[in-house]
Amino acid sequence: MSRDKNPLLDPNRRAAATQMVHGGGKRTDFNETSEALFLNSGYSYPSSEHAERLFQNKIPGGHNYSRFANPTVDVFQERMALIEGAEAGRAFASGMAAVTNAVMSQVRAGDHIVAAQALFGGCRYVVEDYAPRFGVESTLVDGRDSENFARAMRPNTKVVFLETPTNPTLELVDIKAVADIAHAHGAKLIVDNVFSTALYQKPLQLGADLVTYSATKHIDGQGRVLGGIVLGSRELIEGDVHTFLRQTGATLSAFNAWVLLKGLETYELRIRQMTDSAEKIVAALASHPKINRVIYPHHPSHPQYELARRQMQRGSTIIALDVKGGQEGAFTLSDSLAVILISNNLGDAKSLITHPRTTTHARFTEDVRLETGVTPGLLRLSVGLENPDDLIADLMYGLDQV
Repeated sequence: MSRDKNPLLDPNRRAAATQMVHGGGKRTDFNETSEALFLNSGYSYPSSEHAERLFQNKIPGGHNYSRFANPTVDVFQERMALIEGAEAGRAFASGMAAVTNAVMSQVRAGDHIVAAQALFGGCRYVVEDYAPRFGVESTLVDGRDSENFARAMRPNTKVVFLETPTNPTLELVDIKAVADIAHAHGAKLIVDNVFSTALYQKPLQLGADLVTYSATKHIDGQGRVLGGIVLGSRELIEGDVHTFLRQTGATLSAFNAWVLLKGLETYELRIRQMTDSAEKIVAALASHPKINRVIYPHHPSHPQYELARRQMQRGSTIIALDVKGGQEGAFTLSDSLAVILISNNLGDAKSLITHPRTTTHARFTEDVRLETGVTPGLLRLSVGLENPDDLIADLMYGLDQV
């Protein structure tokens, strides 16, 4: 009996959970079950003519230098593209390297960027401080109202950039509406999809041109390695995105790619469990007298609940808590916890809590922080894989101390 006619040989016929384990896999002649780890920096060629044709891009899938072509990284890129529903992807040394490439590869001096004002500190730096150094102006808008993007567009606007849900306040931006606005003005939409994950939100299907991830977060999910990836059409990825990567060198190491591939094998299981726990925590804390409000996209109290239900399958793994007593109350809660760790990372197997005002958003002025909802009492909780009852008990004890 032959498997040659088995329809599941076509990777596009496989479910997402299967893609996370097998997608993009290639075996050497040793027929290893785990993906091979290629730690080499360079490659040898059977002839000078072969080398010439390779550097002329006339040999599809060829490898000539691991700064921009490595077999282990290839598997990670292909697997992520299958999961995301993208034609292609390029991996980077970190999430911020991926964001910087996605934005800067699409603009030139004299261009203009429109971005949502509620962004992770590093992302806002790229748009607001870094791009203008090269003659690229930017305008930041309140992303909760899509019309704000339309009002900010100019004839030279080339990129619209946003994250949704936002870090750390979990505001939402209507991806489809903003994609329509961007395309009507000849601009490309770039979406940072870290908080929602590829499991619960598909920006490319909603009209985005490029989607970025910090693979450090849920994709690794165990606090081991840094990584990032940009996904989109083959034209964009193999064009400006690849050229920018090749010439600037923010390359994902083969070892990190291998670790991230191992992370993807448990990606769906981890995120579903973490989301289940997040929902239980939100239900337990929603009416707590020492919390001003609990922010979670799929809780009915969220002001954009209907949008969340429309573009996110589930609310994902992150919760924001506005604790009474301001910064003192937030610090007291965090410092009283025994299971949940104080850390500015997220998407980890371990539950992590951070005070954005004094960590991820510390570089901003108080006016900017308050404008984007980063209040003195705000805490961001990344829910991990611990027993949810233990996490609830830990938080209840901490709240009792406030």
